[in-house]
Amino acid sequence: MQEFTAAIDLGPFNSACLLETRQHGRESRASAEARCSTSGKTIESQDYIDGHRVSQPSAAVPRYPRQVSAKVTWPQALAWRMRRHLLDPVGDQPVAAVVRRLCGVQSQVASYAELGVRVRRTTSKAGEIARALNEGRIIKTWAMRGTLHLLTPEDAGTFLSLIAAGRSWERPAWERYFGLSPKQFEALREIIREALDGKVLTREELITAVVARRGFGHVGDAMRSGWGTLLKPSAWQGDLCFGPSKGNRATFTSPKAASSRWAGVPEPDTAAALAIASYLKAYGPATAERFGFWIGSGRIGKRRIRDWFKALGPRLAEVDVEGEQAYVLAEDLDDLISTKPTRAVRLLPGFDQFVMGPGTGDGHVVSARRRTTVSKQAGWIAPVVLAGGVVRGTWGLAGDRLQVAWFKEAGAVQRTALQGEVKRLSAILGRDFDLEVSLA
Repeated sequence: MQEFTAAIDLGPFNSACLLETRQHGRESRASAEARCSTSGKTIESQDYIDGHRVSQPSAAVPRYPRQVSAKVTWPQALAWRMRRHLLDPVGDQPVAAVVRRLCGVQSQVASYAELGVRVRRTTSKAGEIARALNEGRIIKTWAMRGTLHLLTPEDAGTFLSLIAAGRSWERPAWERYFGLSPKQFEALREIIREALDGKVLTREELITAVVARRGFGHVGDAMRSGWGTLLKPSAWQGDLCFGPSKGNRATFTSPKAASSRWAGVPEPDTAAALAIASYLKAYGPATAERFGFWIGSGRIGKRRIRDWFKALGPRLAEVDVEGEQAYVLAEDLDDLISTKPTRAVRLLPGFDQFVMGPGTGDGHVVSARRRTTVSKQAGWIAPVVLAGGVVRGTWGLAGDRLQVAWFKEAGAVQRTALQGEVKRLSAILGRDFDLEVSLA
C-alpha cells in the first residue's frame, strides 16, 4: 500500500534528532528530515548538528506540589481536543485561523500541510496555503523542534522566542563544528539581518553577502547544507523566514517584509504565558513535559519550562485523566468536563498536528504497540485514521483506491463512517476514490 503521494517541500534538519552516519548511511535529505521531526524520539541529553551527535548534560528536575481540580476520562479529553482541532465538528474558519488554532502546521511536506488545513474546513480550495503566504496571512519558517512550520505572523514570534531562549548555538559543540564563537554568531545574525532588510534573496545570494564579510568566508559550505542549521538561529530570533520561491529555488526574507502583520519577538517570560495558553487550548490536557518536547525537543531546560507553567498560577487547572495529572486552562475546565466522548472518524494526512502536537510518544493518541506503524522506519509520520480521538489505522492512495489498514485491536471496522470520509476526501482532492479496507 502506498502512502498519499506528496511533493517534498525541503525543510530543516532537526538538530536534536538522532541521525548517525554509521547507522543510516546516505539517506535522502527529505527522508532524514522527516525522520528527525518524528515526535517523541529524540534523546534530550544529546544535541545533533548536521547529523553529528554531541553529548549534553541532563539535569534532574524537582516536582512541585499540585492540586487536582477535576477528573475526566481520556475519551472525554480526546473528544474535546478533536473539537478544538476543528475535526468534530469540521470548522469553517479561514486558513490563517486554522493555522493559529493549531499553533502552527508542520510543513516540510507541502501537500500534507495543505491537506491538514483543508480537512478542518467545510469548504476549501487547492492553493489556499500559497495564497495565504503570498498575502502575508501566514509565514513559513523554522520553528518547533527545528522543523519547518506554517505560522501566523501575529503568533510566530511567541513560539520562536521560547525556542531561541534555549540559545543552542552558544553551546561549545556549535563552536567546534562551525568554527564560530557565540560572539561571531551574534555578528552573523547582524549580517543576515542587514542583507535581508527589505530584500528577498536566494540561498546563494544570502551566502554571497555573508562570506564577503571578514571572518565568515569559511561558512559558505555550511550555509549550503540542506539542513539549514546555520540559518535557524536567525529564524528563531525573528530575523529570517522563507520568501516566495523563485522557480525551484527557495528564498529568504525578513518576517516584517513577509507580512505587515508581523508582531515581533517578545521576551521569553512574556512569550511563555501566551505559548502555553495556546498549546493547552489545542492539545490539552497536557503536561509541562509534553509542551517542552513539542516546543523545543530538549533545547529548553525542563526546570525553566516548569517554572513557566508555575508562573501561570490560577490560570491553569490540573485535571486527573484516569490517574494521570495534566493541565488545561482554568477557563476551559467546565467545557472539558461537560464534553462527551465522540465516535467521529477522520482521515488525516501525514505529519498531522493531532499527532505531532502531543507527539507519537503519547500512547493515548498512538498506542505504544502501533508507534512504529505510524512513525515509520524511514521517518515519515503516516496518514492516519482517527476514531474517537485515537489512531485506529493508517491509510494511503493507490491509483483510484483509498486503502485503509484498520488495526485489528480497534474492534469492528467503522465502514460507514470511513465511506463518508472517503467521499469528503474525494471532494477535497478533486478525485473519486473507492474504499478498500484491510486488517493490520
